[in-house]
Amino acid sequence: MKRTVLMSAVLSLLMAGRIPAQTPGAAASVAGKAAAPVDLTGYWVSVVTEDWRWRMVTPLKGDAASIPINAEARKIVEAWDPAKDEAAGLQCKAYGAPAIMRVPGRLHITWQDDNTLKIETDAGTQTRLFHFGAPAPAHAEASWQGTSAARWELGEGGPTGLGLAHRGGTTGHSLEVVTTELRPGYLRKNGVPYSDKTTLTEYYDRFTEPGGDEWFTVTTIVADPQYLGSPFVTTTDFRRQKDAAGWNPRPCSAR
Repeated sequence: MKRTVLMSAVLSLLMAGRIPAQTPGAAASVAGKAAAPVDLTGYWVSVVTEDWRWRMVTPLKGDAASIPINAEARKIVEAWDPAKDEAAGLQCKAYGAPAIMRVPGRLHITWQDDNTLKIETDAGTQTRLFHFGAPAPAHAEASWQGTSAARWELGEGGPTGLGLAHRGGTTGHSLEVVTTELRPGYLRKNGVPYSDKTTLTEYYDRFTEPGGDEWFTVTTIVADPQYLGSPFVTTTDFRRQKDAAGWNPRPCSAR
């Protein structure tokens, strides 16, 4: 129920134009580490409580259920061949920024410097850099993780005032991240595509359960005018780990 309400609310705001399309870093009045209202650093593990058929195993060929793909994308989904991706050295197509947070595994979050938050994934050994303050470098070379501009959402009630409650615990202020300059890849390992025209918007909300467990939820909004008929929205939960136990870096896999 929480996810249904959240996705409906986000989609309504998208259609009404209330979630900004501009790069957030350009308008930020406060910057990274010194302004952080919550601590996202440390080790985190994804907790998969939904979408097992698409997240825990490679989906069957042609299975794009729940993703609003168009006819052009459908042709790519039906033609998916992991052997061709392997031969071309494209095993990481399903580990780009629009998909990586849905890949089961662990994250290690640190500050690379005072204005750059770094997220490392053990799945696919990917590295994401969130740039605060000044605008992120423009027209960078396209890559799996793209160019990400970030700012802290310091208002009450979570992202853009949605007023979302998390598990009855304490909500944290939201981190907003907008990513562009993306290399084309897959939203799922079975070839569901996104293009280099994609804009990825994310909201990170940290909270603590009454029992003391620490979590964050990332709301991911993928907008792609080439392959999607409407934005693709997901929410993904991560629980804080005490240490690096279980950290298991492994390369990308096309299968």
